[in-house]
Amino acid sequence: MCYNGIMTKDQVKEILDRVLTWPPERQEAAARVLSELEQQNEDTLQLTEEQAAEVRRRLAHPSEKRIPAEDVFRSLRSTKA
Repeated sequence: MCYNGIMTKDQVKEILDRVLTWPPERQEAAARVLSELEQQNEDTLQLTEEQAAEVRRRLAHPSEKRIPAEDVFRSLRSTKA
């Protein structure tokens, strides 16, 4: 059991050991989730000051026209390159 939202290494290991007893498709799903979490740790994507200002502006005025998520992601990828 986890107290205060913090798990010990032993508790994490116990859960991972139990995962190995799950059906193969559930193990695969767990592996995908963990891979995604690992990838997030490696991402160094950061907003430019201009992008951050745009986010703040849009959060302050949520009723304004929205940008499709694909456009946002494309914009972020182009500044990362």
